[in-house]
Amino acid sequence: MTSKVLILGGTREARELAAIAGGEREFEIVSSLAGRVREPVLPEGQVRIGGFGGTAGLRKWLTDNDIDAVVDATHPFAGTISAHAVAAARSVGVPILHLRRPGWSPEPGDRWIRVPDLTAAARAAAEHGRIFLTIGRQGVAHFAGLSESWFLIRAIDPPAGPVPPRHRLLLSRGPFTVARELELLREHRIDALVTKDSGGDLTVAKLTAARAHDIPVIVVDRPPTPEGADRADTVAAAWEWLRGR
Repeated sequence: MTSKVLILGGTREARELAAIAGGEREFEIVSSLAGRVREPVLPEGQVRIGGFGGTAGLRKWLTDNDIDAVVDATHPFAGTISAHAVAAARSVGVPILHLRRPGWSPEPGDRWIRVPDLTAAARAAAEHGRIFLTIGRQGVAHFAGLSESWFLIRAIDPPAGPVPPRHRLLLSRGPFTVARELELLREHRIDALVTKDSGGDLTVAKLTAARAHDIPVIVVDRPPTPEGADRADTVAAAWEWLRGR
């Protein structure tokens, strides 16, 4: 029998899992992307792009498409879709797994300032003059009122809302090298870095560069993962979960 699996994706882990499971005859994989990036890196196999219309819409989609299992492999900060996924899957009796890469941990020499959300990150950033903002395009509006600071804003796509009045926009997609991150910090005379605790190795080089320059890093903590689902922190563990369905 073929097991039909919905992977809520957008991350490298989601693409890797789709490639592994999609190569097995007993699985039919459908990957779903939110559509917030104009030119996303697409996984192998079937792909749908766009939202579901909340919990009710996702519940209907799971039923209409005879989904046997759901893997939520979205970004660690995509809390809304994760909550919708758990509620929808549980309501129709479909097993669901959260696949979340581990967060980053400070190393000797790091000057981390942990904050619970972007509002707190903006308050902490106001104490600095030249800030490297690496939170993606969403959430930049939280920093728009900081008129005394200058920002280097790096994102894949331009922010849609308000931005700080003094800034430079750098459109770029990881992975990034330590050498390049060191160059950016020197070139723009950065004295603080703001990042979400995304984890993974695609963008970790900025933390190494900040450590080398003795620059404080304002780290936004992850939102809690919704309860009610199994959990895995590696693609291998997620694959074992799927094989056990």
